[in-house]
Amino acid sequence: QVQLVESGGGLVQPGGSLRLSCTASISTFLMQHMAWHRQAPGKQRELVASIRTGHITSYVDSVKGRFTISKDNAKKILYLQMTNLDAEDTTVYYCNGRIGTDEIWGQGTQVTVSS
Repeated sequence: QVQLVESGGGLVQPGGSLRLSCTASISTFLMQHMAWHRQAPGKQRELVASIRTGHITSYVDSVKGRFTISKDNAKKILYLQMTNLDAEDTTVYYCNGRIGTDEIWGQGTQVTVSS
């Protein structure tokens, strides 16, 4: 069973930075599409950033220029570098990977931006 485990969340002050990691139980090279999503209480899950074959990336408008998604296939890790964080970024972040038609999700990691 393929597993994804997020880490790196925590409490950070406005304007600060965090790097989220998502460690896979198999090579991330096998996942043609990986992404970070976030979901605040009472809201729909939002696609934040994605990376697909060829290291082609895309971002939701609200994080463009602040967040960077990347992948290290040798280490089997997906990253999300987040900078210039603000309170609206506070929520649970989920890692997602796709192999064929199968979608795999991590358990989520909490990011809290507060002074």
